[in-house]
Amino acid sequence: MNRLLRRRALALLALLACLAAACSSPSDEEEASPDSIDGGGDTSCPEVAVASSPEKLDLLTALARSFNDDPPQGVCANISVERVSSGAGMQALARGWDESSDGPLPAIWTPASSAWGAVLNHRLEAQGLAPLVGEGRPFMLTPLVIAMPQPMAEAIGYPGTPFSWADLLRLSTSSEGWAAFGHPEWGAFRLGKTNPNFSTSGLSALIAQAYAATGKTERLSLEDLARPDVDAFARGVESAVVHYGDTTLTFLNNLARADQGDTALLYASAVAVEEKSVIDYNRGNPDGVLQPGEQPREPRYPLVALYPTEGTLYSDNPLFVLDAEWVSEEQRTVAEAFGDYVLRPENQQRVMEFGFRPANPEVPVADPIVTENGVDPDQPQTLLQVPEPRVMNGLLEDWQTQRKGARVQLVLDVSGSMQESAAPGGAETKLDLAKRAVVSSLDQFSPNDEVGLRVFTTDADGAGLDFLDLVPVGPIAQTREEIRARVEGLLPRNGTPLYLVAGDSFDEASAAYDPARINAVVLLTDGVNDDGDPGDDQQQLESTLDRMRRASQGENARPVRLFTIGYGRDADMVVLRQLAEATSAAAYDASDPRTIETVFANVISNF
Repeated sequence: MNRLLRRRALALLALLACLAAACSSPSDEEEASPDSIDGGGDTSCPEVAVASSPEKLDLLTALARSFNDDPPQGVCANISVERVSSGAGMQALARGWDESSDGPLPAIWTPASSAWGAVLNHRLEAQGLAPLVGEGRPFMLTPLVIAMPQPMAEAIGYPGTPFSWADLLRLSTSSEGWAAFGHPEWGAFRLGKTNPNFSTSGLSALIAQAYAATGKTERLSLEDLARPDVDAFARGVESAVVHYGDTTLTFLNNLARADQGDTALLYASAVAVEEKSVIDYNRGNPDGVLQPGEQPREPRYPLVALYPTEGTLYSDNPLFVLDAEWVSEEQRTVAEAFGDYVLRPENQQRVMEFGFRPANPEVPVADPIVTENGVDPDQPQTLLQVPEPRVMNGLLEDWQTQRKGARVQLVLDVSGSMQESAAPGGAETKLDLAKRAVVSSLDQFSPNDEVGLRVFTTDADGAGLDFLDLVPVGPIAQTREEIRARVEGLLPRNGTPLYLVAGDSFDEASAAYDPARINAVVLLTDGVNDDGDPGDDQQQLESTLDRMRRASQGENARPVRLFTIGYGRDADMVVLRQLAEATSAAAYDASDPRTIETVFANVISNF
């Protein structure tokens, strides 16, 4: 295998693995529901398991219950619904479904997009195996849109002026920023996009902007991607990104917090999300999930959905009845009947309660897909064809060099508590797993990123200093192997000077701010502030948070994002969330130390 083919094969494997572990919103697979819900079927009938992406688990379960209660004539109904994210389901089917780890063998697989079916069949064919899916029947729809705060959209001509990816490119590369539209107080144009290796929304945006650059709406090719103008188009759009992420929830929750403080227009000018997310945000529920006792809070500046004139893509949530040896004819009959059932007009009406569009063309789009919620039921006018898997691989491979570069300081807690076992009775310590996570994450960085390593604990150098810069921030090509070597030699030491190190790391990153890069600090800790100083911890924390907020706002802001990881059950997640939110970043919870490798990979997806 030559080098180019090997790189593309590795890119495909990375795409599949990353998407399988994606964290995403209810419109982009938010995993907020239990793994399965009892559908109440007739247990004397053969079970027909549905492997469903999480955003529709509750709805499909409710429909399964009603189907089981009143099945069609001659159908013995025992439908059950299991939560399986799209990428994880594809991987499980491609490698051979393992009931012990993957759940019941599905007769129906319903990922978020039909594209997963094409990728699955492609992988099976590469192994010399027969395809498992045919033409899936879409269950519900939501298009990718560019969401923009209404005042900004109006400044560029909304709703009368059409919007395009070409317009987005001009905004992204403009040296005047919003001053060109009479609003210098809004500063530069700032774009929010998720990482296409982790998020379906990010991947859809990557596909759409490539089509826009070529002028095509179908049959995107590797030859298209090799064109210099297509490469330049992509680099221009990426240049405006504030940071990437594993989920659109990071952007929407940050935008909602900024909106409450009247600074939303300084955080992000536009975010590539699905239409359903715009509806949720404008309802005062940016993450699409209301916790018990949580009240929706409508935004000061609602979002409006812009539908690029060059076209966009739908997440169509197909129901695939698997052509698998474990699916009996009786199960297939029940599965097909259930597919007919969910497309009945009365059941398609329920789809809209969740902010999605009905897939049954006989059911008209209605509330909440209305202009009052910032969306347009008459859009999109142009739909784009999902590229074949090898072209998607090329897109992702090219994105690694086209995306905006990052300047990242890794800050790792090496306090004494890191020597504790990662699991009861286990031989590996928390530090062992954290070291492995840091080392494995280094390959996620792009060649044009700059990365350094800092460790912290009280009296880190034996002379009173609470942190040590083991590897100064520099080009990853030069620092990667040194970081690996330094991490391998780390040992747990003393206390946890969390507030001091968080504040100092942020201040130093601000002083070295590079406007052409995503500037960030990633801080991992397993404890609470414990610096041996009997002073007022709360005062120190409030001073640090205030300094971070002031540095991140205003026309002369130097936005440095502080991403925090709470590692183990003793980590102070309340404080870690405060630190992250003060810089419009995100806090990640690795309360189970065994999840740290996945969590750390999700954090690095922001760059």
